[in-house]
Amino acid sequence: MRSLLNFIVPLFLSLALCSQQAEAKSHKKTNQPSDDSSSAPLSDETGRPIVRAASVYVIDARSGQVIYQKNPGERRAPASTQKLLTALIIAEAGNLDQQVRVEQSDTEVEPVKLGFKSGESYTRRELLAVLLVHSTNDVARCLARDNSGSIEAFASKMNRKASELGMTESHFVNPNGLPAPNQYSTARDMSKIAQAAYANRTLRGIVATKTLAFRYANGQIRTFDNTNRVLKSFPYCNGMKTGYTDAAGKCLIASGTYGGRDVIAVLLGDKSHTIWRDATHLLSWSLAI
Repeated sequence: MRSLLNFIVPLFLSLALCSQQAEAKSHKKTNQPSDDSSSAPLSDETGRPIVRAASVYVIDARSGQVIYQKNPGERRAPASTQKLLTALIIAEAGNLDQQVRVEQSDTEVEPVKLGFKSGESYTRRELLAVLLVHSTNDVARCLARDNSGSIEAFASKMNRKASELGMTESHFVNPNGLPAPNQYSTARDMSKIAQAAYANRTLRGIVATKTLAFRYANGQIRTFDNTNRVLKSFPYCNGMKTGYTDAAGKCLIASGTYGGRDVIAVLLGDKSHTIWRDATHLLSWSLAI
């Protein structure tokens, strides 16, 4: 079994590398800044992973024990990874099969959007699923408004929940992670959200969903792939959430399980094209595969 794993894991890391190289070529074609760090080494001379993200924090998902860290307390924009906090608040509020009526204000947001329309109704459970799988900003607004009456009131609830979780270097302004003044967190703090979400059965099931079929109010069905590429490329990954804005860079919270151990890796502020490969290697190394 061990020899088989020694073959499989390098194979998946190689596939992740190929994906990163293809992405880099795509960026070149669209005149986007490129980064040739996809050929950079995975580990240093001691075998410790080399991760290009600005801030990194890896913990045991059950105990919270720190496994790896790099600038863990540096304040950064978490982008859509903070939707995990939005989802946690909604999930803990319960009544997930309750219908939510979409209002016009919910739709007035930048992409990524689900594209639902004012007057349509969906259950909280349906909206929660598409929020985490496809990272829809309009759905985040809808759930926040339904929960608290306004975006501002929900942001206050987010900050109270963050405080309860022991997050001392975070402040949230909106439910979706779109750029806003005075909105920030750290890799260490985001790991606390992730750990709480990982312990929630509803959320843990959703973030492990690779493909979601969403039925719109008019009967149309649209299929969404999970934005977390590691979930499909690495067999021991079981979640969690991606994020990206120009200001934040690429962000990712990835979880994995193997041999009775569960780990969570937080990567914030990656400006390279290797975040998927680096996250895969971090999970593999942390799980001692």
